[in-house]
Amino acid sequence: MSDQPTVVLVHGAFSDASAWNGVSHRLQNMGYVTLAPAMPLRGLHSDAEYLASFLKTVEGPMVLAGHSYGGSVISHPVLANINISALVFIAAFAPDVGESAGELNGKFPGSKLDEATTIVREYPGGQDLYLRSESFRDVYAADLTVSAAALLAASQRPIDVTALGETFDREPIWRLTPSWMVVSTFDDSLPAEAQRFMGKRAGSTIVEIDASHASPISRPEAVATEIHAASRDTSSQ
Repeated sequence: MSDQPTVVLVHGAFSDASAWNGVSHRLQNMGYVTLAPAMPLRGLHSDAEYLASFLKTVEGPMVLAGHSYGGSVISHPVLANINISALVFIAAFAPDVGESAGELNGKFPGSKLDEATTIVREYPGGQDLYLRSESFRDVYAADLTVSAAALLAASQRPIDVTALGETFDREPIWRLTPSWMVVSTFDDSLPAEAQRFMGKRAGSTIVEIDASHASPISRPEAVATEIHAASRDTSSQ
């Protein structure tokens, strides 16, 4: 449908844009144009600048969906003057001024994302954070099969460790934009209680689904349904 917004799907750490394939397929079947840019994951500010430059090439209103760290990126104030009609946080961070993803991840108990389950690998100019292969399913994708999780672990996209400590000093755009928080109820990476806290604070419509942190992969139908609801509800306003 030509009057529907474009849906932009922003992946987070330890995954790439292919994590959205199931969601994108379902949204396309509903008539949406979907875009899933490959995020650099080099730093919060640089990732937000990258996304902003990408969004400026898209005509018309957009719904932004962010998974995990992608929620920090879609919250960034650098996106404030872009035509965004709704934000959808999928098991995602929604930081406020001065808050980092790393800080929020430890705000409530329950995360298995720690030094025992991660490994840092040097690259020219920085350090990349990976989930250990043997921990990937337990931390990230408990509702996927062992073989599916192993494939994701092998092809995971790392994040520069500094990105998880970066903050912004201006108002996040969720203060000015209607938002949805799709909480994964048995998330062992970003605790569900942290997701509820951020959603309540943002005034988001909060929806809970029985899923691990990998909800875009394990529950694509449910995730697509909530993105469609955000599009529908904001388009009718």
